Amino acid sequence: MQYLHAALVLHSSGKGVSEKGITAIIKAAGDKPDEAKIKALVSTLESLDIDEAIKGASFMTAASPGTTAAADTGKETVASSTEPEEEAGDDLGLSSLFG
Repeated sequence: MQYLHAALVLHSSGKGVSEKGITAIIKAAGDKPDEAKIKALVSTLESLDIDEAIKGASFMTAASPGTTAAADTGKETVASSTEPEEEAGDDLGLSSLFG
């Protein structure tokens, strides 16, 4: 996840998302960069419009009314769903980069 965050920092600051930039951010954070993951991420992001991907991201959804009501009343609410939830980013193919 930190590699994706590094790429978003570069993008939001107006710099190009590059292997060198991501490596520098990971090192600045005190971690050892994984060159294979960085190459794969940069390669994947080259074919994406990052701004459009952010707009379409499903993780920016509002809380469900049941969750809000439970928080307000202090009662537990159990959500029942027969369909499995999709993970954010699966539609972008990015989840496979981070094992």
